[in-house]
Amino acid sequence: MGDQLARGEEFEMKAEKKLNSWSFLGSKYEDAADLFDKAANCFKLAKAWDRAGSTYIKLAGCHLKASSTCLMSESKHEAASSNVDAANCYKKTSPKDAISCLERAVNLFMEIGRLNMAARYYKEIAELNESDQNIEGAIDNFERAAELFESEEVTTSANQCKQKVAQFAAQLEQYQKAIEIYEAIAKHSLNNNLLKYGAKGHLLNAGICQLCKGDVVAITNALDRYQDLDPTFAGTREYRLLKVLYFF
Repeated sequence: MGDQLARGEEFEMKAEKKLNSWSFLGSKYEDAADLFDKAANCFKLAKAWDRAGSTYIKLAGCHLKASSTCLMSESKHEAASSNVDAANCYKKTSPKDAISCLERAVNLFMEIGRLNMAARYYKEIAELNESDQNIEGAIDNFERAAELFESEEVTTSANQCKQKVAQFAAQLEQYQKAIEIYEAIAKHSLNNNLLKYGAKGHLLNAGICQLCKGDVVAITNALDRYQDLDPTFAGTREYRLLKVLYFF
């Protein structure tokens, strides 16, 4: 590990020297990027995660500054990927820094129209917020991920993110918001032969949120509405459980 750390420091020093040198057009940034990449890999092998993360950030900067010698979108994609690499290193030491790197990556992916990639990393940011008990941050980023997944017609991933939003909304006693999400997912599931058998679980969750609100009329109307949505619902264990809880 000590050898890898020393090699990383040597590559990093050469990269910094290259950046401070004069070079035609943007070639010095390309050369420095190659050296920073080697340095980051050495730091990873040495398990020097913070050093690796900071080096990947420098690598991202080189990709952006080298944009004059290649397509701008390609440079931004490489810079975004380097920020993701930095985030993966920081996840082991500093979730806050990992989130910052992923936010930069998302912004770059958005700029070049890679919405699927942006959605993927919004989801990762949400999961890091969840791990850090930042529920409001998790909700915000799961919602952003869901919106982008939906725009790209990645429905399964969009619904997974929406379910997380509903779960956290219920935890925060935002029951109406959770109900609307669970009911919307249930309706979508009923229109898909592969997903329709999961609709009863979403209706159960919506029903439990209705019970938590304590509005007797709303609960009764919801149970009737769920039977209209899914005529088989009345014969399920989920429906019977809601009825038991309702009359408890």
